[in-house]
Amino acid sequence: MIEDPRDRRDGIGWVSRAIFGDQRLWLGVAPGPAAPPPGHHTVARYAVVPSLARAKFLLPLASRRVGAASTLAYNALRPPRVRANRVAVGVLAGLGATRLARMPVLTVAVPAAAEPAELLLTAHLARVAGRPLHAAVGIRPPDPHHKPTLQLFDERGAAWAYAKVGWNDATRAMVRAEAEALRELPRDVGDLPAVPRLLREFGWGDLAVTLVEPMPAGVRRLPRPDRPEVAAMLAVARRGGRPAPPRPLAGSPFLADLTARAGRVGGPVGVALAALADRDGTTTLEFGHWHGDWVPWNLGIHRGGLVAWDWENSGPGRPVGFDLAHHAFQSALSLRGRPAAEAAGEMTAVLARYGDTLGLDPARRRLVADAYLAELWLRTAELAAGGGGWSDKLHPALLHLLADRLGSPRG
Repeated sequence: MIEDPRDRRDGIGWVSRAIFGDQRLWLGVAPGPAAPPPGHHTVARYAVVPSLARAKFLLPLASRRVGAASTLAYNALRPPRVRANRVAVGVLAGLGATRLARMPVLTVAVPAAAEPAELLLTAHLARVAGRPLHAAVGIRPPDPHHKPTLQLFDERGAAWAYAKVGWNDATRAMVRAEAEALRELPRDVGDLPAVPRLLREFGWGDLAVTLVEPMPAGVRRLPRPDRPEVAAMLAVARRGGRPAPPRPLAGSPFLADLTARAGRVGGPVGVALAALADRDGTTTLEFGHWHGDWVPWNLGIHRGGLVAWDWENSGPGRPVGFDLAHHAFQSALSLRGRPAAEAAGEMTAVLARYGDTLGLDPARRRLVADAYLAELWLRTAELAAGGGGWSDKLHPALLHLLADRLGSPRG
């Protein structure tokens, strides 16, 4: 039986709707290559790895070289078990023997009279590049902030770029924010990490798309993912320059921004912010930029230097220490599976251990921790309002945390 994956409600369903959304495209998943209906011709085929029900990856079947490259590129960034699985699939792809793993095949076809570049994002990107391109596509479960990312390879199997796709209000804003951050980031300055370059930004239908250069081929996982790269965090906050003079929380653009956003999303977070301002309004902080998603899976090492990617949550005017708080909280939440309250406890411990390096005494550490939780709640609420849905890890747990820490209503 041939199935159109766009009808599914799982990971391959939302990814297919996002990148193969034009209804003139014919999509069919079958045990092997499917013949498109009359009047259509096939433009791409993908192996669905490892199966339709547990889809993790769309492997392009354009050639053995492209198939092998799409599974083996950047394998040093992956955990050992995932790396071994990728090597096994890469060997099969290189031998042209993916059928031996009995992986289903997704066939994409266009009407014979249609121009593929008008209907298919990968074909449009090939037109932009002026060369044939093939996309490998990661698949994750539906989530408030997930965006399809296409890893683009040329005919030789060489990585050409990443295409990041914003498909709803929330993810379109994130894609555009990353483009702005990559345009403005200084390069080769002090302890700043190496950063991919923005190649192009454009709209395509209702999608927002950025093309970002590929990472260095030899980039590897952090040897100590639990150890914060505090010097690099400071360099990001200060853009490789000098410290900004501290200023009180009260009257800061940061507090004004949080308050305005709380007013837009509604709910009890506004009361929590008022309690924070009442308690810590006179406390002074250094404000600067932050990466916005400084976590081990967005960092790597190349030739002894740090590389950082995924800047879509970056922005100015945040307390220095926010990236440290985020690193600790998200590592506990996502890597170690801790509930939000325990993740906040681990964040507090990490701020106590490294805060002095960032100029954070106990009062400032407490302020940074609580302000970060308020920022994270607002980000969560904004993503939900933008069409992404709520994160069950953070909602309503963050509201309860803020209420407990600041004495505000739980909501």
